[in-house]
Amino acid sequence: MKTVVCAISGGIDSAVSAALLKEAGFEVVGVFMRFWTDSPRANRCWSREAELRARKIAKILKMPFYVFNFEKEFKKRVVDYFLKNYQKGITPNPCVVCNKEIKFGLMLEKALRLGADFVATGHYAKTSLLSLRFSNKEKIKLFRAKDKNKDQSYFLWRLNQRQLKKILFPLGDYRRREVQELAKYFGLGFLLKVRKSVEVCFARKNIDEFLKKHLKEKPGLIMDPEGRVIGEHKGLWFYTIGQRRKIRLPGGPWWVVNKNQRKNILIVTKNEKDLLKKKMVVKKVNWISGKEPKIPLEVKTKVRYLSGLAQSQIIKKLGRGKFLVEFKRAQRAITPGQSAVFYQGEEVIGGGIIC
Repeated sequence: MKTVVCAISGGIDSAVSAALLKEAGFEVVGVFMRFWTDSPRANRCWSREAELRARKIAKILKMPFYVFNFEKEFKKRVVDYFLKNYQKGITPNPCVVCNKEIKFGLMLEKALRLGADFVATGHYAKTSLLSLRFSNKEKIKLFRAKDKNKDQSYFLWRLNQRQLKKILFPLGDYRRREVQELAKYFGLGFLLKVRKSVEVCFARKNIDEFLKKHLKEKPGLIMDPEGRVIGEHKGLWFYTIGQRRKIRLPGGPWWVVNKNQRKNILIVTKNEKDLLKKKMVVKKVNWISGKEPKIPLEVKTKVRYLSGLAQSQIIKKLGRGKFLVEFKRAQRAITPGQSAVFYQGEEVIGGGIIC
């Protein structure tokens, strides 16, 4: 019998994942991960209430339960990364880093050392692992979930073959409403009332408040695209490309269109079309197969989690591992620091960080 360590967050998705694995004949061990927070009530991913729910889930499903404390590692690898990149004037995606470094990094390593065969989470995504009958010779492919409204494959582009051969995503072939019905079937109906987490998990209220608490103000000029000074900002890290709210300038609406980090200048526009771009450069690209495909390559690209799949082409490889990508139709607010994820059909072939 194969043993699976399943991350239990105290929410419905991870709980149903564990239940499905038990029903499929796996020996399932529940694990709750403790992460860093700057407030006792800030991190909904591992609040005291979430941990108590996780323990209750394990008891209902009659499975062993453990707590992994990753507070220090989470602070260093995720939160510090988040703040450091905001200081550079770019907009990072902490969930992508957490998946790579914590959930499928530290948790996976610890689970394997304890003798587990696989780890599992409640992510809505699919791999080709089960269809290969656990063969280590085949390349594992990553796919979008059946429920496109819940699909989380976008956040998993940094995973490699070594990791994917040890990861199970039980919810890949289920829609959200089916998961809710399964929760009731498995005696987990109380989870339907659990409030969903929003924004980044370690921010108590929202990103703005978190940044104000941890980053000092650094006033600078606000200019329009023609170079006219029209105001003053309190720090470039409080703004992101495409942002409209909280600019507080007369004669708007205004949108953030660019940042000059060296001169500490925020550039805004009244013409929303200025946000449209047809090309971008992507760095630190990871190919899921472990092998770089032949370039140029036709793909569909997501430039943020909530954006659609845009027809595009990876035109050429630049120096220092960067790639030039061109879209068939211009995309709005392409934001440095965010992830660009490449798809072919339902398959995730790779991704990188927008320069």
